[in-house]
Amino acid sequence: MKYAAQRLLQAVPVFAATTFLIYAMVFALPGDPILALAGDKPLPQNILHTLHQQYHLDDPLLVQYGIYMAGVFAHGDLGQTFTGRPVSELLADRWAVTAQLALTAWAFELIVGVALGVLAGLRRGGAADTAVLAGTTFVIAVPVFVVGYTAQIIFGLDLGLFPTAGVSDGWPTSYLLPGVVLGSFGLAYVARLTRTSLVENLRADYVRTATAKGLPRRRVIGLHALRNSLIPVVTYLGIDIGNLMAGAVVTEGIFNIPGIGQQVFQSIQLQEGPVVVGVVTLLVMIFLLANLIVDLLYGALDPRIRRA
Repeated sequence: MKYAAQRLLQAVPVFAATTFLIYAMVFALPGDPILALAGDKPLPQNILHTLHQQYHLDDPLLVQYGIYMAGVFAHGDLGQTFTGRPVSELLADRWAVTAQLALTAWAFELIVGVALGVLAGLRRGGAADTAVLAGTTFVIAVPVFVVGYTAQIIFGLDLGLFPTAGVSDGWPTSYLLPGVVLGSFGLAYVARLTRTSLVENLRADYVRTATAKGLPRRRVIGLHALRNSLIPVVTYLGIDIGNLMAGAVVTEGIFNIPGIGQQVFQSIQLQEGPVVVGVVTLLVMIFLLANLIVDLLYGALDPRIRRA
């Protein structure tokens, strides 16, 4: 419990610094968002002044940030768009779509990536090891939009195995193909991390000792070698859940998925700063929560870390 509380307290200054930096970058951009919303139509000065007061645009940056954070912690309020719609309401449906896509990609990385890494690590130098290393190198080298359009054409249009756009068919049908595309880059790293870490741990003294004691090979690998090998993999997977949600913009664009990536892209074009800040604030929370879970898993995988 003390270990978890310490990690939670360490996340507080990180959250404050990160959200303030993002808030400052978004609202320090040149131009008046109210005038941008009006387009070519002139706004009367009294309406412009009223809207500036309503959204605190004339207040110092620290005051604006303080008001925003007070709303987040007191009421879970992520602010309002410049059209008066609550940001949380705008993101509600889209957030669920992106979360399903990211979790599908994350599960693909975890299951397939670890399996490929274990296969390559146990057959180091063999055909399986070579195939995994070559395949993951190829995936890392190819841009995600190339993988996305190629998968869309082959598996969607030519073979007709998956829908090519939208989420009308629901989970998992509409999410499997974009989830695999989104998770392909992370899968390559998970497989390589698992393989490298497993190879190193199979040479460790404690593995040789367990083998000398006559323990079954499955128990030696699963309980001893693989358990310690998963520590760097857990680190990557914990961080990557946030990366998947933040990096879904390209994949959502290719497959026309109505998620937060699409919404952020539209909000940047319209200079809707509150929407961008609201999305980033939620992503920062996910990053910190994922890191906290990773720290707790460290203690479960290796009690020495918890005691230290």
